[in-house]
Amino acid sequence: MNSDELKAMQAPIKDRYREQPQAAFVTLSAEGRMGEDLSCSVQTGQALTAAGLHPATGGDGSFACSGDMLLQALAACAGVTMRSVATAIGINATGVVRAEGDLDFRGTLGVDKEAPVGFSDIRLSFEIESDASEEELATLLRLTERYCVVLQTLANSPTLTATIA
Repeated sequence: MNSDELKAMQAPIKDRYREQPQAAFVTLSAEGRMGEDLSCSVQTGQALTAAGLHPATGGDGSFACSGDMLLQALAACAGVTMRSVATAIGINATGVVRAEGDLDFRGTLGVDKEAPVGFSDIRLSFEIESDASEEELATLLRLTERYCVVLQTLANSPTLTATIA
């Protein structure tokens, strides 16, 4: 897909959102089914994925780790966003997206009440193959950071509620 094709595909969507701003608000959802074996299965679009305990918390590694899945979602979103931005601004860019995060498992296991539960640091990096200039690549990174939904959600924590029904 080239820049003109992308713009033509998105133009009617953007026009609709300008004319009817409420049409841009969409609620995405995910549902998990808790299993007997300390797992929770979620539909990931193409497959059912069973998540379980990470080996650092007692798991045997046979299930996906939800922390890994969070990083995978970040990498996927950032990669799609970067390819879309590159296409829109006419830059040819391919490569690898890597998301890494640091966890102190003492927090989630309740071993140390001062240890954080969750990632303390997340790093997102791109190994890009492109003939774009350094300035163009800087613009590509800046726009990718700005428009990546998962990155922005992590950077600007939304209001989060949990309930039991």
